[in-house]
Amino acid sequence: MTIAYPIDSTRRRHGVQLTFPDFPEASTQCAVGEEFHAATACLVDVLEGYVRGRRAIPRPSHALRRPVVPPPVLVAAKVALYNEMRRRKLSNVALAKQLGSVEGTVRRLLDLRHRSHVDQVEAALELLGKRLVVSSRRL
Repeated sequence: MTIAYPIDSTRRRHGVQLTFPDFPEASTQCAVGEEFHAATACLVDVLEGYVRGRRAIPRPSHALRRPVVPPPVLVAAKVALYNEMRRRKLSNVALAKQLGSVEGTVRRLLDLRHRSHVDQVEAALELLGKRLVVSSRRL
């Protein structure tokens, strides 16, 4: 699954308003020239809210003629792991057992703000039969 979301931008008198069609609650304003940084930060914030709230993360809609914003690689990997665990109804404890680890390790792997090593997240994904592929197209 590609984890890059389309974004709409509207010029305002004092900058740019950014909104994500797939996340009605995600909106931010920034100065002209700061769109990519602001959009990325807003996307990470909204994804973090979905993970913490144990909500289903929507699939990115088609970006016909819209720029897309990918989250940072580590965040994308953690979201992919979160999505696969949700799909399988796999708890942190159950995945930890499969990894030969403890629940706290899995909790940190799913924490979008924790600076996990991407290879640890990738190993958990591989255990679940998934492969991490990185591709990016900028705003």
